[in-house]
Amino acid sequence: MTDLQDTDPNEASARAVTLIESLPWLKRFRDQIVVIKYGGNAMVSEELQDAFAADIAYLRYVGVKPVVVHGGGPQISSMLDRLAIPSEFKGGYRVTSTEAISVVRMVLTGQINPQLVSRINAHGPVATGLSGEDAGLFGGRRRGVVIEGIEHDLGRVGDVVQVAPQPVLDQLAAGRIPVVSSIAPDLDRPGHSLNVNADAAASALAVALGAAKLVVLTDVPGLYADWPNRDSLVSHLTSAELRAMMPTLESGMIPKMSACLEAVEGGVETAAIIDGRVPHSVLVEIFTSKGIGTEVVRG
Repeated sequence: MTDLQDTDPNEASARAVTLIESLPWLKRFRDQIVVIKYGGNAMVSEELQDAFAADIAYLRYVGVKPVVVHGGGPQISSMLDRLAIPSEFKGGYRVTSTEAISVVRMVLTGQINPQLVSRINAHGPVATGLSGEDAGLFGGRRRGVVIEGIEHDLGRVGDVVQVAPQPVLDQLAAGRIPVVSSIAPDLDRPGHSLNVNADAAASALAVALGAAKLVVLTDVPGLYADWPNRDSLVSHLTSAELRAMMPTLESGMIPKMSACLEAVEGGVETAAIIDGRVPHSVLVEIFTSKGIGTEVVRG
């Protein structure tokens, strides 16, 4: 316990004010499911990994039901380079060969997932790892991408076209934090796996779970209406406004904003993209009135 004689009264009061300011949001999100997509630079910095794990544990202990969906782009790229397996991106999606899909599975389910579970569990034994392949959680179908009117093949890349959320609901009912890796069985080729975009997988899962909020961590402060004009950051917009902007977005932002759009149009109350490079950005987004990044609501 802290020695009260050593506590600055002004500092203690400031902390109390911060806690009280979070009260409306604690009331709003208590017992609600919040899906958080984890990726980007937040995954490669030790400090940011620890901050993210603490945020997720905090949500659980104040009565929110967090569900984490993670990708692993930087780690997958690093492993493919180490193994001298060619890798390229088209339209914001990684082209995934039959050779590369084994590496994707190994990195996502065998490396990143248990590491993240372990970091969260440093705060108490509450997190558990799942794969999109577990108990039919995700079902995928191969997809291509259209660039300037031309369809391009992406190899073993797919969309999540069905979600059976019971494995996640079972873990939530047991008081656990599900941590889900973004890989899916190919519904058209039993026994084969597909690399699915983690933003889209998180969105599909949020819809299937009836989540109150989807939060997508990115490597930028949010959505810019006129990139690269730093003054054009959009803090709030409706799904109709976002749909009108989609054709003008840069390729790397399209999957993230598509995920937000599909989530709110599928019934999720709000979706936000936030800067994962900012420590504790998840708590700032959920428990403050101003939030951080760009929030999308249906309308």
